[in-house]
Amino acid sequence: MSQKYTKEFKETIVQLHEAGQPVLDLVKEYGVANQTIYKWLQLYGKSKAENVSLHELQQMRKEMAQFLIKLYQSDEVVGLVDVKNFEFHLSGPLFNH
Repeated sequence: MSQKYTKEFKETIVQLHEAGQPVLDLVKEYGVANQTIYKWLQLYGKSKAENVSLHELQQMRKEMAQFLIKLYQSDEVVGLVDVKNFEFHLSGPLFNH
């Protein structure tokens, strides 16, 4: 019979692992199978790129575009930025909505 764990418990285990606690220690301390913990890491882990929500990804793209614009306009980098390449990156697939 499989054990039911709350979402809060699962997230706590994931946070403990992300803070540096090895899976084997979590297995011993909490009595959860290591395969179960690895599944939770995939579902709830913040360190995995595929766990970034679409909204978070769009926000990161927007922030990157704003950063690149500020960098391009900065007096410190004048002459160091290839304008054509810069414009290509801003209009490329990374910035399409």
